[in-house]
Amino acid sequence: MITGKYPNLRLRRNRKSSWSRRLVAENSLSSSDFILPIFIVEGKNKKEEIKSMPDVFRYSVDRINQIVDKAIKNEIPMIALFPKTQASLKNNIGSEALNDNNLVCKAILEIKKRYKNKIGIMCDVALDPYTTHGHDGLIRGGEIINDETIEVLINQSLLQAKMGCDVLAPSDMMDGRIGKIRKALDKEGFKNTQILSYAAKYASSFYGPFRDAVGSKSLLKGDKKTYQMDFRNRDESLREIALDIKEGADMVMVKPGMPYLDIIKDIKNKFKIPVFAYQVSGEYSMISNAINKKLINHDSIYESLMAFKRAGANAIVTYYADRLNKIIPRSF
Repeated sequence: MITGKYPNLRLRRNRKSSWSRRLVAENSLSSSDFILPIFIVEGKNKKEEIKSMPDVFRYSVDRINQIVDKAIKNEIPMIALFPKTQASLKNNIGSEALNDNNLVCKAILEIKKRYKNKIGIMCDVALDPYTTHGHDGLIRGGEIINDETIEVLINQSLLQAKMGCDVLAPSDMMDGRIGKIRKALDKEGFKNTQILSYAAKYASSFYGPFRDAVGSKSLLKGDKKTYQMDFRNRDESLREIALDIKEGADMVMVKPGMPYLDIIKDIKNKFKIPVFAYQVSGEYSMISNAINKKLINHDSIYESLMAFKRAGANAIVTYYADRLNKIIPRSF
């Protein structure tokens, strides 16, 4: 609440210089606020351009150290692994997700061997990178079947935990999966493996470039509106969050990010739980392409990231995390 009135009170006084603005800034960004997504691909000595995502690449496991080294040098706390699975390894039930020699498993082992515990590893728990239909779960009679899918997700989670994944991130949006995954992890001795639930994941149009990156866009049959959330709904997100917290989620994710700042704020205010925001591929590509076309300037990246922090996000998943030294200004 503002007390006082003009001319005795002049709010511009605190904005008059950079040092003053820094002193009274209500939010700040540091490397500790970020998670870097990394796309991985089969093969040797590969660094593949992703045309729909400027300056983002896929790495083969033998070159993943190039991007992980950069993340550690920039003091990023955690990376997130996303595979582009070969078409020949995909099928209707996503069985490659349970192969202990799949891309994600090989990457986890390589990173843990090379870096030990210098950086956290987050792994997606969902079937869409492994299915021929591009959906996050099993299909029967044209319907994504919930409970049978959860059984597969449990085994996928246990496999990733066994390989050394630090944070499991179920992004599938099946009802009840957090509780069952937590129970299975505890039973198998993985009590310290964290769960970051994509608890408020919306059926969004902003995922297109990501689906290009993992090779599922052209495969996707229909849409995901029967399991991902309706973007018209706000209260529903609080119900989803409440259920996942009760089932054992350590942290929760809001995805996409920028169109859902109200959801981030609601969750933080109501539950006081660590809330992460995903600045998804569509958000990233729109900003990057607009900068490249000189429609907006480079400071727009910093502004977009600060919006998540201001809304209450504890951490931000963003493809910009590998170049923070060029984004976060020393003064503003």
